Amino acid sequence: MKLRQKILWGYGIALGLILFVGGWGIFNLRRLGRASNAIVEENYRSIIAAEKKIDALERQDSAILLALLGNEEQARGQFREAEFRFLQAFANSKSNVTIEGEAEIIEALEATYNDYLKAVRFSTITIQSYDEEVFPLFESVRDLCVDLRELNSETMLDAADRTRWLSIQATWSMAIAGGGAAGLGLIFSLLLSDRLVKPLRKMTEATESIADGNYNVALPVTSQDELGILATAINSMSEKLQSFRDLNVGKIINEQQRSEAIISSIADGIIVVDDQLKVIALNPAAGEIVKVKPILAVDNHFLDVFNNQKFYQYLQETITTGKALNLKESENVLTLNRGETTQYYQFQINPVINKNKQTLGGIVLLQDITKLRELDRLKSDFVDTASHELRTPLTGMAMSLSMLQEMAESKLSDSEMELVTTANEDVARLSSLVNDLLDLSKIESGRIDLDFVPLDVEFLFSKAIATLKVQAEDKQISLHSKLPNPVKVRADPNKILWVLTNLIANAIRYTQTGGEINLRAKQHQEQLYISVQDNGAGIPREYTSKIFDKFVQVENQESLGGSGLGLAICKEIVKAHGGTIWVDSIFGEGSTFTFTLPIVNEQLINN
Repeated sequence: MKLRQKILWGYGIALGLILFVGGWGIFNLRRLGRASNAIVEENYRSIIAAEKKIDALERQDSAILLALLGNEEQARGQFREAEFRFLQAFANSKSNVTIEGEAEIIEALEATYNDYLKAVRFSTITIQSYDEEVFPLFESVRDLCVDLRELNSETMLDAADRTRWLSIQATWSMAIAGGGAAGLGLIFSLLLSDRLVKPLRKMTEATESIADGNYNVALPVTSQDELGILATAINSMSEKLQSFRDLNVGKIINEQQRSEAIISSIADGIIVVDDQLKVIALNPAAGEIVKVKPILAVDNHFLDVFNNQKFYQYLQETITTGKALNLKESENVLTLNRGETTQYYQFQINPVINKNKQTLGGIVLLQDITKLRELDRLKSDFVDTASHELRTPLTGMAMSLSMLQEMAESKLSDSEMELVTTANEDVARLSSLVNDLLDLSKIESGRIDLDFVPLDVEFLFSKAIATLKVQAEDKQISLHSKLPNPVKVRADPNKILWVLTNLIANAIRYTQTGGEINLRAKQHQEQLYISVQDNGAGIPREYTSKIFDKFVQVENQESLGGSGLGLAICKEIVKAHGGTIWVDSIFGEGSTFTFTLPIVNEQLINN
């Protein structure tokens, strides 16, 4: 039997029980109705008729008394009218004989009333004849009417008692029938629900077991309905899933071993954590860095493996936000002291995100840059030493060429003077390059002295514009500054002025005649954004990411040449102030160089 047929059978039985109880109730209601109608139609009508006969008889007696008082004509009319009403009521009683003994009373009443009518003679009636003959007959007729009324009243009370008993019987029978139907319905519902729910419960348990990865389930198939078909399908599915898992276990193990081999073979340190910051993979290189064996680190919390709070905060923030942190160049280097030596590791933390955009964990890459740091230090020392060694002879050459140019101007030809002038310019350019190298070397090595003071940005803008006003006017370039509110920053005035004038000088150099340069300052939280915007040649996109590197120059036919160190020095000075510098440019439309400085609040200024 199909599941639909079982459910229809259940509803059919329930409907049958409801119809049975309803039919039994209708039957009892009809019985009560018939009993009530019998009371009204039989006994009550006889009682009303008896009351009317008594009333008419008393009116006749009143008419006789009226005749005795001398008003015979009126008495006759009243007597005949009352007689008519008595006979009419008597006819109703005679036609509604339903009780045992009622017929005898009516027969006696008819005879006595006829005698009463014969005894009433208005022409000869006297008080004596009334008392001796008429009044006794009056009392006899009235007593018979009362007997007839009382007989019907007693019968009506008996019928009411029977009706009450029928109602009690109907109530109990309805209660028994309803209770029995409800009990049968409950039993059948329990049986039907058990036959439906029990297989569904087993199927639910089986599917939950399959969802948990336990495919070894077998449901009993006890019927051929839809539930049986579903149980068969679940059994088939579990068998196929079990076969599929058995087929892929070896492949998964091979892939895992391959992944572990790849991670282990990477020279850089790799640490993989889950979303709870528990280590799930750590290659030997990372084990050497954190001084923990990889096999002992797995399944342990990151802090138990590498107790570095700052690094832990970076990792936790990456997993929480699901985004790689945008750290400054100085912040993404991990410094570890190993006894007498210091090791430097450049790290990168990336989140592991699935297709549903859920963060599953994070990957930490640690790259040893200790040797690069040492090479950079050696390079800086070499540049510093070479620059110092070159500065003295270059100074002497510059002085000699200047003196030669002044003393021999009249003795040399124009072509010879041009050579001397060119040599003088080359020496000046070399001297500028040496000075830039020395400044850059000092900044990178931390040997530069910075005198931090609260610096008024409006003063900084006016000083920079005044310094380069002549150069801008030579090219008919207008310089504008915009500072919404007076603000002060924490900076070394000379160094930051050098940065700002260098950016403005570059803008003048690469802006065509009649152009415009704008200086702006905008506050953002605790930082002040200072920008230099021009409408010059712009910077190609491929140069925007490396324009602040050393010796990088944009290939531009309008360039006047330079050392390629100006923006690199700007970057290092801004970095030493705790800020950042970047460029936004559209080639052919202009560039905007922006750097940040920390704002000084009034309380700090007063202190």
